[in-house]
Amino acid sequence: MDNFTTFAGVTKLKQGIIVFLNGTSSSGKTSISTELLNQKEISFRHLSIDDFIHGMFHDYIDFINTKCSTSADGEDDVEVSIQLIIDSLVTLFYSTVKFMSEKGIHVVVDTVNDNEARFNACLDLLNDRPVLFVGVTCSKEELMRRENLRGDRQSGLAIAQYDAIYRFNEYDIELNTEALSPNECADLILDFIRSNREYAAFKKLNKSSVSVS
Repeated sequence: MDNFTTFAGVTKLKQGIIVFLNGTSSSGKTSISTELLNQKEISFRHLSIDDFIHGMFHDYIDFINTKCSTSADGEDDVEVSIQLIIDSLVTLFYSTVKFMSEKGIHVVVDTVNDNEARFNACLDLLNDRPVLFVGVTCSKEELMRRENLRGDRQSGLAIAQYDAIYRFNEYDIELNTEALSPNECADLILDFIRSNREYAAFKKLNKSSVSVS
Protein backbone atom coordinates (compact mmCIF):
# COMPACT_ATOMS: atom_id res chain seq x y z
CA MET A 1 0.00 0.00 0.00
CA ASP A 2 1.24 3.49 -0.82
CA ASN A 3 2.13 5.26 2.44
CA PHE A 4 2.55 8.70 0.87
CA THR A 5 0.41 11.51 -0.48
CA THR A 6 1.54 14.76 -2.11
CA PHE A 7 0.19 18.18 -1.19
CA ALA A 8 1.53 21.54 -2.37
CA GLY A 9 4.64 19.82 -3.69
CA VAL A 10 5.45 18.18 -0.35
CA THR A 11 5.27 14.43 0.07
CA LYS A 12 3.43 13.51 3.24
CA LEU A 13 3.10 10.21 5.03
CA LYS A 14 -0.39 8.84 5.51
CA GLN A 15 0.84 7.59 8.86
CA GLY A 16 1.31 10.35 11.40
CA ILE A 17 4.88 11.57 11.86
CA ILE A 18 6.41 10.81 15.26
CA VAL A 19 8.88 13.51 16.32
CA PHE A 20 10.85 11.62 18.95
CA LEU A 21 12.78 14.02 21.20
CA ASN A 22 15.65 12.23 22.95
CA GLY A 23 17.19 14.17 25.81
CA THR A 24 17.63 14.25 29.56
CA SER A 25 15.39 16.02 31.99
CA SER A 26 15.84 19.81 31.62
CA SER A 27 17.46 19.49 28.17
CA GLY A 28 14.67 21.52 26.51
CA LYS A 29 12.30 18.87 25.11
CA THR A 30 9.12 20.40 26.49
CA SER A 31 10.03 23.90 25.28
CA ILE A 32 10.58 22.57 21.76
CA SER A 33 7.31 20.63 21.96
CA THR A 34 5.47 23.83 22.91
CA GLU A 35 6.85 25.65 19.86
CA LEU A 36 5.83 22.78 17.56
CA LEU A 37 2.32 22.84 19.00
CA ASN A 38 2.06 26.63 18.58
CA GLN A 39 3.02 26.74 14.90
CA LYS A 40 0.22 26.50 12.33
CA GLU A 41 1.80 24.68 9.40
CA ILE A 42 1.60 21.11 10.74
CA SER A 43 -0.80 20.05 13.47
CA PHE A 44 0.91 18.08 16.27
CA ARG A 45 -0.26 16.42 19.45
CA HIS A 46 2.12 16.27 22.41
CA LEU A 47 2.52 13.06 24.42
CA SER A 48 4.61 13.40 27.58
CA ILE A 49 5.40 10.34 29.67
CA ASP A 50 5.11 12.47 32.85
CA ASP A 51 1.60 13.61 31.94
CA PHE A 52 0.66 10.10 30.82
CA ILE A 53 1.66 8.38 34.05
CA HIS A 54 1.15 11.08 36.67
CA GLY A 55 -2.00 12.43 35.03
CA MET A 56 -4.03 9.60 33.56
CA PHE A 57 -2.86 6.98 36.05
CA HIS A 58 -2.48 9.07 39.20
CA ASP A 59 -5.54 7.50 40.86
CA TYR A 60 -4.39 4.02 39.87
CA ILE A 61 -0.95 4.50 41.42
CA ASP A 62 -2.65 5.79 44.59
CA PHE A 63 -4.75 2.63 44.58
CA ILE A 64 -1.64 0.46 44.34
CA ASN A 65 0.07 2.41 47.12
CA THR A 66 -2.96 1.89 49.35
CA LYS A 67 -3.69 -1.77 48.58
CA CYS A 68 -0.11 -3.03 48.26
CA SER A 69 1.75 -1.04 50.89
CA THR A 70 3.17 -4.27 52.36
CA SER A 71 3.60 -7.81 51.08
CA ALA A 72 1.83 -10.86 52.49
CA ASP A 73 4.72 -11.57 54.87
CA GLY A 74 4.72 -8.01 56.16
CA GLU A 75 7.80 -6.87 54.25
CA ASP A 76 7.38 -3.61 52.38
CA ASP A 77 8.03 -4.29 48.66
CA VAL A 78 5.73 -1.68 47.12
CA GLU A 79 8.61 -0.01 45.23
CA VAL A 80 9.24 -3.19 43.23
CA SER A 81 5.52 -3.63 42.54
CA ILE A 82 5.09 -0.08 41.26
CA GLN A 83 8.17 -0.40 39.04
CA LEU A 84 6.62 -3.43 37.34
CA ILE A 85 3.41 -1.48 36.79
CA ILE A 86 5.22 1.59 35.45
CA ASP A 87 7.11 -0.57 32.93
CA SER A 88 3.74 -1.79 31.63
CA LEU A 89 2.40 1.77 31.51
CA VAL A 90 5.43 2.88 29.49
CA THR A 91 4.67 0.13 26.97
CA LEU A 92 1.08 1.38 26.86
CA PHE A 93 2.44 4.91 26.30
CA TYR A 94 4.34 3.78 23.20
CA SER A 95 1.34 1.75 22.05
CA THR A 96 -0.69 4.97 22.26
CA VAL A 97 1.94 6.78 20.16
CA LYS A 98 1.72 4.02 17.53
CA PHE A 99 -2.10 4.13 17.59
CA MET A 100 -2.12 7.88 17.00
CA SER A 101 0.38 7.58 14.13
CA GLU A 102 -1.77 4.86 12.55
CA LYS A 103 -4.72 7.29 12.65
CA GLY A 104 -2.63 9.85 10.76
CA ILE A 105 -2.04 12.09 13.80
CA HIS A 106 1.38 13.76 14.04
CA VAL A 107 2.87 13.29 17.51
CA VAL A 108 5.67 14.93 19.48
CA VAL A 109 7.00 12.36 21.96
CA ASP A 110 8.55 13.80 25.13
CA THR A 111 10.07 11.09 27.32
CA VAL A 112 13.32 9.93 28.91
CA ASN A 113 14.83 6.68 27.62
CA ASP A 114 17.33 5.63 30.30
CA ASN A 115 15.91 2.12 30.74
CA GLU A 116 16.93 -0.60 28.28
CA ALA A 117 13.82 -2.77 28.66
CA ARG A 118 11.47 0.16 28.10
CA PHE A 119 13.36 1.41 25.07
CA ASN A 120 13.41 -2.09 23.56
CA ALA A 121 9.62 -2.08 23.90
CA CYS A 122 9.63 1.29 22.12
CA LEU A 123 11.72 -0.17 19.28
CA ASP A 124 9.37 -3.13 18.89
CA LEU A 125 6.31 -0.90 18.66
CA LEU A 126 7.57 2.04 16.59
CA ASN A 127 10.28 0.67 14.30
CA ASP A 128 7.92 0.52 11.31
CA ARG A 129 6.55 4.04 11.91
CA PRO A 130 7.84 7.33 10.40
CA VAL A 131 9.95 8.32 13.43
CA LEU A 132 12.00 11.51 13.21
CA PHE A 133 14.71 10.85 15.81
CA VAL A 134 15.86 14.15 17.33
CA GLY A 135 18.74 14.53 19.77
CA VAL A 136 18.12 17.36 22.25
CA THR A 137 21.42 18.21 23.93
CA CYS A 138 23.23 20.71 26.10
CA SER A 139 26.22 20.66 28.43
CA LYS A 140 26.16 19.12 31.89
CA GLU A 141 26.84 22.56 33.38
CA GLU A 142 23.78 23.99 31.64
CA LEU A 143 21.64 21.07 32.76
CA MET A 144 22.61 21.70 36.37
CA ARG A 145 21.92 25.43 36.00
CA ARG A 146 18.45 24.78 34.55
CA GLU A 147 17.68 22.20 37.21
CA ASN A 148 18.52 24.69 39.97
CA LEU A 149 16.36 27.36 38.32
CA ARG A 150 13.39 25.03 37.89
CA GLY A 151 13.26 23.80 41.44
CA ASP A 152 10.81 21.02 40.50
CA ARG A 153 13.37 18.31 39.70
CA GLN A 154 15.60 16.26 41.96
CA SER A 155 19.06 17.80 42.02
CA GLY A 156 21.45 15.80 39.85
CA LEU A 157 18.69 13.94 37.98
CA ALA A 158 19.78 15.08 34.50
CA ILE A 159 23.44 14.23 35.15
CA ALA A 160 22.44 10.79 36.44
CA GLN A 161 20.53 10.19 33.19
CA TYR A 162 23.18 11.68 30.89
CA ASP A 163 25.27 8.69 29.78
CA ALA A 164 22.27 6.39 29.30
CA ILE A 165 20.25 8.98 27.38
CA TYR A 166 23.04 10.06 25.05
CA ARG A 167 24.32 6.57 24.22
CA PHE A 168 23.10 6.88 20.61
CA ASN A 169 25.59 8.02 17.98
CA GLU A 170 23.17 8.96 15.21
CA TYR A 171 20.09 11.16 14.89
CA ASP A 172 18.09 12.56 12.00
CA ILE A 173 18.61 15.97 13.64
CA GLU A 174 20.71 17.00 16.64
CA LEU A 175 19.75 20.22 18.42
CA ASN A 176 21.95 22.00 20.97
CA THR A 177 19.56 24.00 23.13
CA GLU A 178 22.35 26.20 24.50
CA ALA A 179 23.05 27.50 21.00
CA LEU A 180 19.48 27.41 19.65
CA SER A 181 16.23 28.82 21.00
CA PRO A 182 13.17 26.53 21.23
CA ASN A 183 11.67 28.36 18.24
CA GLU A 184 14.83 27.80 16.17
CA CYS A 185 14.81 24.12 17.12
CA ALA A 186 11.19 23.78 16.04
CA ASP A 187 11.97 25.51 12.73
CA LEU A 188 14.80 23.05 12.03
CA ILE A 189 12.46 20.13 12.69
CA LEU A 190 9.88 21.60 10.33
CA ASP A 191 12.58 22.22 7.69
CA PHE A 192 13.54 18.54 7.87
CA ILE A 193 9.90 17.45 7.44
CA ARG A 194 9.46 19.80 4.46
CA SER A 195 12.62 18.42 2.83
CA ASN A 196 11.08 14.93 2.44
CA ARG A 197 14.36 13.40 3.58
CA GLU A 198 14.18 9.84 4.88
CA TYR A 199 13.67 9.33 8.61
CA ALA A 200 16.52 6.84 8.89
CA ALA A 201 18.19 7.09 12.31
CA PHE A 202 15.57 5.32 14.42
CA LYS A 203 15.37 2.38 12.00
CA LYS A 204 19.11 1.80 12.42
CA LEU A 205 18.70 1.15 16.15
CA ASN A 206 18.25 -2.35 17.44
CA LYS A 207 18.06 -4.05 20.79
CA SER A 208 21.73 -4.93 20.97
CA SER A 209 22.81 -1.39 20.08
CA VAL A 210 20.90 0.15 22.99
CA SER A 211 22.35 -2.20 25.59
CA VAL A 212 23.80 -0.31 28.55
CA SER A 213 26.88 -1.91 30.13
